[in-house]
Amino acid sequence: MLLTLLSNYKTIKDAVLFAIDVSPSMLQRPPESDDRKAERDSPTSAALKCAYQLMQQRIISNPNDMMGILLFGTEKTDLKDGDNTFAHCYLLSDLDVPSAHDVKQLRSLVENDEEAAELLQPADEPASIATVLFCANQIFTTKAPNFSSRRLFLVTDNDNPTKTKQDKDTAITRARDLYDLGCTIDLFPISKPDHGFDRTRFYDDLVYPSSPSDPDAPVSMPSTTKIAKSGDGISLLQQLISSINSKATPRRALFSLPFEIAPDLKIGVKGFIMIKRQEHVKSCYVWVGGEKVQIVTSSTSHLADDTARVVEKVELRKAYKFGGDTITFTPEEFVQIRQCFGDPVIRIVGFKSISLLPIWANTGKATFIYPSESDYVGSTRVFSALQQTLIKTKKMAVAWFIARRNAAPVITAIIPGEERYDENGEQVMPPGLWLIPLPFADDIRQCPEHPDKDIKATDQLTDMMRKVIEQLQLPKGIYDPAKYPNPDLQWFYRILQAMALEEEVPEFSTSDDKTLPKYRQINKRAAEYVIELEEAFDAEHKRQVRGQLQSSASSSVKPKKRAMPSEADDVKPVKLLKRIKTEQQSQATVDGQGVTDEDMAGLNDRGLISKQSVAALKDFLKARKQPVAGKKIELIERVQEYLEAKGL
Repeated sequence: MLLTLLSNYKTIKDAVLFAIDVSPSMLQRPPESDDRKAERDSPTSAALKCAYQLMQQRIISNPNDMMGILLFGTEKTDLKDGDNTFAHCYLLSDLDVPSAHDVKQLRSLVENDEEAAELLQPADEPASIATVLFCANQIFTTKAPNFSSRRLFLVTDNDNPTKTKQDKDTAITRARDLYDLGCTIDLFPISKPDHGFDRTRFYDDLVYPSSPSDPDAPVSMPSTTKIAKSGDGISLLQQLISSINSKATPRRALFSLPFEIAPDLKIGVKGFIMIKRQEHVKSCYVWVGGEKVQIVTSSTSHLADDTARVVEKVELRKAYKFGGDTITFTPEEFVQIRQCFGDPVIRIVGFKSISLLPIWANTGKATFIYPSESDYVGSTRVFSALQQTLIKTKKMAVAWFIARRNAAPVITAIIPGEERYDENGEQVMPPGLWLIPLPFADDIRQCPEHPDKDIKATDQLTDMMRKVIEQLQLPKGIYDPAKYPNPDLQWFYRILQAMALEEEVPEFSTSDDKTLPKYRQINKRAAEYVIELEEAFDAEHKRQVRGQLQSSASSSVKPKKRAMPSEADDVKPVKLLKRIKTEQQSQATVDGQGVTDEDMAGLNDRGLISKQSVAALKDFLKARKQPVAGKKIELIERVQEYLEAKGL
């Protein structure tokens, strides 16, 4: 499943504030219908349900992040603590780390229509969007001043909330104040049944389509949000959930490095691991021995073996063992050793055709890089030009890559990635570049040559197997890990949620396990082709094994006096293949006197030279007037040196 990257880094925090419009049009419910799939929620109610689901997720998966809900356009004005400064703004949930009490309160509002109707009373006149943005600015400044990620989720169906040009200019100024503060605004527009949401009337000037630090950067680089349509079945709630989930998790960078495209041409990029395995993580230990549960503060001390005294940190040294001795280094010497390759950087050293990169060359996890304007203004434009050029020319870049200090250098292939959208029109992959680690020579094992007597698939079997694979293809032929959550992890979170919210613990059920194969559907679509393939494979296997036995019997000097197996004989293919393998291994050894240089070079290429006997190696060397003294490993090296000198 898609994960919060590096979520265990406590220094990286995220603060999300929902700003939900409570105007009469947003509270209007769709007409009643007997259709089970008909929409029954108003846009405001759907937005609150989305916020409730997001809060449930983040209270466990992101325990250090903050979340708040601000309603605007309400008759009541309340920002907690008796603050009535911002007219028609109601702070439903203060910006803070979600607690079980906050989740319960929001759940009762979502499930209780009477409580919701009492609170969600629209004002006679709509709230000023400038006031909403100024209110959000004050909340972020007071509640999350040191957070590295602050975002405002704006949900509304009013595409032109200002009446005069002065109101529009004031709202744009408030939006710029938010951007200067380091906050971003994500708009989630909702179209009415009789009116489509037009972003060009107001919000294109409010929500920046490009980087604030580089307004001239290409507009196509950031993602866009699809317009949710009210009154279109259950699609409103589903589209809002899809849109909000796609932007709910901040992309936390694995590294931030200079990207050297050419000498004296550098831009800034950030690297991300898009998919990572998520496991049960203990965020802390607690002490339950007292009257109140308390979080444990841990400390570590080093003790000497002989005196059991506490060893200070300055007394410790790092060492390596070499030849039975312990070689110690000072911290300064150790830093020099680890950083001998230079500072962290991504440096392009050349370009090659992307067709030259084999699929087996990807031996490690790929890293996604995206431009960053923090260090070099204009990085987005240069990055976009490089990415689009690589796509057009079907090229890849080869780069020298050091991810961080003390890391070993890696040669990587830089592959361009195109932008992708899901069926709802949401961006699932932004345009960028992928760093694929390339293997060194020591990382590649030489594939053994297949002997001539291996069982080979015929064209008929290949065509039959192709039919089976075609019947088992995933929708659109794409595997999306986000659609297959870890059932064990989901069950673990469900139990934690039930205990925290004082709910009844649910019973375990395998119906939610989406990783289980759909056996009934597989049997319906592919069973017939699988049975035909199995029968044809067995017949072809017996035919090839019988032919191998006949050829080995006819070529043998002293054939064994036994009848050849017939179709009626119960011959086990495993035993026959084992006998064939034994015969092939016996043919791997040769007589050293009669073998030619080319034969020995062929054995060396296939990795069979180590299987030759010492006598055969000595005969081979003696026939060529080479020294024959030493152990077997020395004889093998001498033979290889002789073959290399001959150019074989």
